[in-house]
Amino acid sequence: MKRDFIRISDYSGAEILSFINSADRLKKHKGQLGNQLKGKSVALVFQKPSNRTRVSFAVGVYELGGYCLYLGPEEINLGKRESTYDVAKTLSRYVHCIVARVFDNKDIMDLAQYADVPVINALCDRYHPCQALADIQTIREQWGVYKGLTLAYVGDGNNVFHSLMMACAKVGVNVRFAGPKGYDPDPQIVKEAKEAALRSQCKIEIGRDPKEAVKGVNIIYSDVWVSMGQEDQTAKRVKQFKAYQINEGLAKLAHKDYIFMHCLPAHRGLEVTADIIDGPHSVIFDQAENRLHAQKAVLLKLVV
Repeated sequence: MKRDFIRISDYSGAEILSFINSADRLKKHKGQLGNQLKGKSVALVFQKPSNRTRVSFAVGVYELGGYCLYLGPEEINLGKRESTYDVAKTLSRYVHCIVARVFDNKDIMDLAQYADVPVINALCDRYHPCQALADIQTIREQWGVYKGLTLAYVGDGNNVFHSLMMACAKVGVNVRFAGPKGYDPDPQIVKEAKEAALRSQCKIEIGRDPKEAVKGVNIIYSDVWVSMGQEDQTAKRVKQFKAYQINEGLAKLAHKDYIFMHCLPAHRGLEVTADIIDGPHSVIFDQAENRLHAQKAVLLKLVV
């Protein structure tokens, strides 16, 4: 029976750790070509533009010996040019895996339901599980452990946070969220993450005060205040999130050896100041690199 990678919550803590262990092994052989995906083809179905996601998947498939085909919105416009059902069934006859980056969570869920091959969620409006895997791989690289660590996420309770919160809950990293009223994470996803956190003996806390959230933490995480498709809200959001900027004054409240994380792209001077994101505590490019290794681990699990 085929298995998809749509949400972190679909996998156990042990399975998440297995992905990370595999990603670490793959990273040790960075750039070396294998043949695990020899004779296999992977379709990248992208409704949204991308830098890290598209390149990391294309390179990852190549390094595993497979063939990667990019299909942008001009080729496939899910539910508009052609039904999602027809796209899923047709691609299943051609390729061994579908990687989809979409606007609406319903599109990725429908693809997974109708496709006869594994579907990987490369981002939707509700989840970003591939980013979360790379994030927790980076956290363990930097700190060596998960238990006892605390991550503060300051900003918008968006798709990136949903998956990151769940991944941390699965492996035992405490999470504190701070954001303005009206931008909290989805209550149902928070509930599921808290249930997972109970099992791994860590805590999920949702609040408003960025100073309280950051106090003594090992990891500070930020994301853009205005995501793709929200450009008409820019002025409103910049005003509402102003107090949630990661700057020197806020960061000094964290652990002296804290790391700063950001999934990129970043807007220096808005959600984070240049001295923080480009400073000695920043691990943003380690995160970006680890997208390659974590996604290769997922491909090997689902396709081989």
